[in-house]
Amino acid sequence: MDTTTTGLDLFGSDRSVVAMRVDGELEDLQRPISQDATVEAVEATSPDGLNIIRHSATHVMAQAVQQVFPEVNLGIGPFITDGFYYDFGNIDPVTPELLKDLEKRMKKIVKENQRFVRRPVTEEEARRELADQPYKLELVDSKGGHEAEGASVEVGGSELTIYDNVRRDGETAWKDLCRGPHVPSTKYLGNGFALTKSSAAYWKGDQANDQLQRVYGTAWASKDDLVAYQTQMAEAARRDHRKLGAELDLFSFPEEIGPGLAVFHPKGGMLRHIIEDFIISEHLKRGFDIVYTPEITKGGVFHTSGHLPHYAETMFPPMNVDEERDDQGNITRAGQEYYLKAMNCPMQNLIYKSRGRSYRDLPIKLFEMGHDYRYEKSGVVQGLTRMRGFTQDDSHIYCTPEQAPEVIKNLLGFFDEVLSAFGLGEFYLELSTRDAEGKNQDKFIGSNEDWAEATRILQEVCESSGLDLVPDPGGAAFYGPKVSVQAKDAIGRTWQMSTVQYDFNQPERFKLEYTAPDGSRRRPVMIHSAKLGSVERFIGVLTEHYAGAFPVWLSPVQVHAVPVAEEFDSYLDGLAARLRAAELRVEIDKSTDRFGKKIRNATQTRSPFIVIAGGEDVAAWAVSFRFRDGSQLNGVPMDRAVAIIDGWARARRNDDPTAGNAESVLGQSEA
Repeated sequence: MDTTTTGLDLFGSDRSVVAMRVDGELEDLQRPISQDATVEAVEATSPDGLNIIRHSATHVMAQAVQQVFPEVNLGIGPFITDGFYYDFGNIDPVTPELLKDLEKRMKKIVKENQRFVRRPVTEEEARRELADQPYKLELVDSKGGHEAEGASVEVGGSELTIYDNVRRDGETAWKDLCRGPHVPSTKYLGNGFALTKSSAAYWKGDQANDQLQRVYGTAWASKDDLVAYQTQMAEAARRDHRKLGAELDLFSFPEEIGPGLAVFHPKGGMLRHIIEDFIISEHLKRGFDIVYTPEITKGGVFHTSGHLPHYAETMFPPMNVDEERDDQGNITRAGQEYYLKAMNCPMQNLIYKSRGRSYRDLPIKLFEMGHDYRYEKSGVVQGLTRMRGFTQDDSHIYCTPEQAPEVIKNLLGFFDEVLSAFGLGEFYLELSTRDAEGKNQDKFIGSNEDWAEATRILQEVCESSGLDLVPDPGGAAFYGPKVSVQAKDAIGRTWQMSTVQYDFNQPERFKLEYTAPDGSRRRPVMIHSAKLGSVERFIGVLTEHYAGAFPVWLSPVQVHAVPVAEEFDSYLDGLAARLRAAELRVEIDKSTDRFGKKIRNATQTRSPFIVIAGGEDVAAWAVSFRFRDGSQLNGVPMDRAVAIIDGWARARRNDDPTAGNAESVLGQSEA
């Protein structure tokens, strides 16, 4: 290629291409391309393309903000998952009305078709041009020391660049210190963006620094994609497990207890019991041994495991135990530091170590429903999906290195069976490793050889499974690589669920051994796994997946019985006794409400079966069914009604019973 050839020459006629990758590096389409370069188009709908669109949208938003507040102090404007934000100092609090005004201004800027023009500058030039922007000057001085995703300065780079937004007449409308790349012009953003919310923030995330106003938005490759996202977000809000938890009386988060800690009400407690009973049973079927470990321990255990040196910021502060003082307050007996358990593996290591082990014993499979506590900041806890106190269905398999691939393969099959049982069987795998570029290596322990071997084994087993495998460089635990299951819910969102980790470090740190066939002492490999992950988080995901309308086998109340009048209460008592004898869960509405209100109340419980009894039903020794979709099936004989409900419950189906004739519903229940 001629050195004057640019990406616009190659792709400019295709508006679906927003940038290019030149010899593996993302660049603006305006950049010249050398003759021997390898060039790839970056599509707007690709992850990189969307990030570039979102980063460009932050510049348009910041320009709009500066139109309203000319004296604004500009912070940073990164892209984030599904959107972007920009931090602003010296502006008024952002109201919903202001968000609407800013969005209108952004649309006008987009219509102007302003070009994004990259300009390398020296530090002196940057300081002169940005003399009225204190936060930008700080970034210049630190050469991008603030590492935010998509941050405005190239982190660790030797070159500073400014991006000018240039109008058709050549006038610079706005500029920002930025590493890029960006779309060629604002017109590439089209109508695929919207502002979503605002919040308070701190410069560089430090509460000791200035408080700022953070404005969030979302941007997509097209208006249709934006509408699809907004529709999904509206549906997600309708399904929010915190709202449904209150409506269905499942769980709550009392302020008196503190953030990140939940209490489960009777119905939520029943749902939790069903899930925990299921997962315990599934472990027992596969030869796991149940163990229990305490929720508090001396700090030395976590020093040995490596968690205190590498994980301390996520653990609750220690408590001083057994310290004694005299009447004058002098310490007469030193105390010891105890920690709340943040993970279960160190204590299970001590169980393994409690006696000698032979190669004939391996693999040893230990499992517990471990209660753990992690010191999440109050601003990031979110309902059941991010908590300070939670329960893991946590297992650790101790095996020989030769056994590890088969162990991991079996665990992947276990994950599939468990998630499919709950209706979450559509998923892909994510392989989290050390950063391939060698960054942040101090976060990880162990030799390069051990990491390479562990990563190889995980990757080969996952690839042989036939499941999609996505890389996650830098996402590994400090002690070894991991694979996580990313499950898709009913509205297309993905959630991290099951995990498996290959650990060669803790067996060494705890000096775990087994006797090999030749009599030598060898180290086992330790395979961590959780199938549900956090039980509480799993319940939150299930609640949103089913929008609170759980399948029959999971429903805390499977049958909500409604008498047409008080005189039929005793009739339904008889039905309830039969259902409870069959270990089915039933409630009877014996309130003084009118029948119509009872039906409305029953519908709001989202129970899969609403059973109604009136005069005609009693005379025929029958009941009537009302289903979640509002349809009804009348005059179902009592014995058949019990069989229908019992059949659906025992089948562990995840679809809904639907109205039809009694024979077809009964047939479905026995399928």
